[in-house]
Amino acid sequence: GCSMKAAILIQRWYRRYVAHLEMRRRYTWNIFQSIEYAGEQDQLQLSSFFSFMLDNVTQMNGNGPDLISHLLDSVVDPLTEEVRQLKYEQIVVSESYSGPRLSFPLSVTDTNALLSAFKEEQTLHGKYVLQLLYETKKFLKQMPNVIYLSTSYAKEITICGDLHGSLDDLLLIFYKNGLPSAENPYIFNGDFVDRGKKSTEIIIILFAFLLLYPDHMHLNRGNHEDHIMNLRYGFTKEVMQKYKTHGREILQLLQDVFSLLPLATVIDNKVLIVHGGISDKTDLDFLSTVERHKVVPFLDSFVSLEPPEPPREELEWQQVVDILWSDPKNQNGCSLNSFRGGGCYFGPDVTQALLQKHDLCLLIRSHECKQEGYELCHNGQVITIFSASNYYEEGSNRGAYIKLGPELVPRFFQYQVSRSTRKLTLHQRVRVAEGSALRALKEKLYAQRSELMAAFQQYDIDNTGRISTSEWAQVVESVLRLDLPWRTLRPRLARLSADGNVEYESCFEDISPGEPIPPVTPNLAETLYRYRTDLEIIFNIIDKDHSGQISIEEFRQTWKLFTSHLGVAVNDQTIDDMARSIDFNKDGSIDFNEFLEAFRVVHKLDVKEQQQG
Repeated sequence: GCSMKAAILIQRWYRRYVAHLEMRRRYTWNIFQSIEYAGEQDQLQLSSFFSFMLDNVTQMNGNGPDLISHLLDSVVDPLTEEVRQLKYEQIVVSESYSGPRLSFPLSVTDTNALLSAFKEEQTLHGKYVLQLLYETKKFLKQMPNVIYLSTSYAKEITICGDLHGSLDDLLLIFYKNGLPSAENPYIFNGDFVDRGKKSTEIIIILFAFLLLYPDHMHLNRGNHEDHIMNLRYGFTKEVMQKYKTHGREILQLLQDVFSLLPLATVIDNKVLIVHGGISDKTDLDFLSTVERHKVVPFLDSFVSLEPPEPPREELEWQQVVDILWSDPKNQNGCSLNSFRGGGCYFGPDVTQALLQKHDLCLLIRSHECKQEGYELCHNGQVITIFSASNYYEEGSNRGAYIKLGPELVPRFFQYQVSRSTRKLTLHQRVRVAEGSALRALKEKLYAQRSELMAAFQQYDIDNTGRISTSEWAQVVESVLRLDLPWRTLRPRLARLSADGNVEYESCFEDISPGEPIPPVTPNLAETLYRYRTDLEIIFNIIDKDHSGQISIEEFRQTWKLFTSHLGVAVNDQTIDDMARSIDFNKDGSIDFNEFLEAFRVVHKLDVKEQQQG
């Protein structure tokens, strides 16, 4: 009887242990997702900053940095298509270049060469990238907004979700499922770029297969196929690093190509595939008539430079944004997607209505990372498919793709790229992911330190340095708005005192500024920590030739605009002192990467680990 009892106890302990791990895994996941979407909200706020600039640039006596032309200068290109094509053909590729060489029209030899070159970490020469993009643009120009396909028994269609620059995932899909061909058609549902390190390689491969098999390879646009998103989430930087000479031109051409990508694909008139989702306003017939290359799905203020006829343009913009940015939710109805700051949350009734209206039976979308790589909702009428495994962290999620034949019953295939994960136990995997999620969270706390302290102190009338756990949780949520289980997270973020209250300053303890900071007030330093990414984007736009330098005058103007947009009072003296202190080599220009580097936080734990290591 004794061993029986022991077995039951062990089982009980194990169940509790697994449940506890599951809880940690789940809150780790929530942290990653909340921070990711908060980033997207910042991004949309940045867009409102650009529209704010549009309104204010005129009042800056015309001597400010002309940011608007910076943003739009690629749209107007006097070169005729023929001249451009010739120009690319005349680019000389030096003898020493050992990477693949493409010849147009492409053949299977070219796509094979690209795949094996990228496996070997080689880079495709800028000349071929420009030619490839030019051909892709020409091809996409004549595609409709909504593509209609049909299946047959011989050819199931494979549907892939977000790849976000993860070349390993794309290669694994091709390895498991075969390369695209007339017998093996594919649809890639947007978000090919940003976040991962190999976005360039991914679009080169996808566009090459698109040109090779135009009837069997299909690409939908995602919300990251957008040059303002790319400035924030890494793709612009990647292109500039890999293509020092032709980078700027590649980016301009990409802007055109992205704006020409189709917005939706329909299979057998029954299955709708879009990147984000739908709203109660979505109308596929209307969507088919939109001039998609004129709609910027982000900056509504840039949709057109003439005062628009509001109704039509506004409607077009809304239709496109809803398709690229929306997420399904379980409650009926359609509400603003406040979490992402763009698009809608659409309920099962909205899905039902759209499917009925167009006589469809299924909606397939991507746009959200799922633990298993896919997820069903709305009574099985909506499927989310996400193809970048380990998206948040090594081991955080699987990737998946769908195969669909004429009976339109989806089959799911999962995978996970692993270098080290196989060797890690579940417990270690959770620990690694959790560590990195908590670090990100502590940075958020640090960046809003003064606001948090002010709120903590309102509850701490006698200045004891302590408040109750529920007060602490309430404050943190009201300031950070990340909708997280703060009570559960408290032990990982802040200490309790002997009387069971939270010592609230302890949540800033193991984080400190990195470099010695330029002489700025603590208040301004905090603004800088918080808006570092936004500033980086603005600097990058001003810095036309991507030299990493801007003039002191441009630096001043940007700051004035930025601070008035944020409503932060910073006097001219402060800005000038700051500019002078950063102009390290005193040549009147500022290396803004160095400036921003000073505002990257350092985790004391990391420093300890490095010292031990």
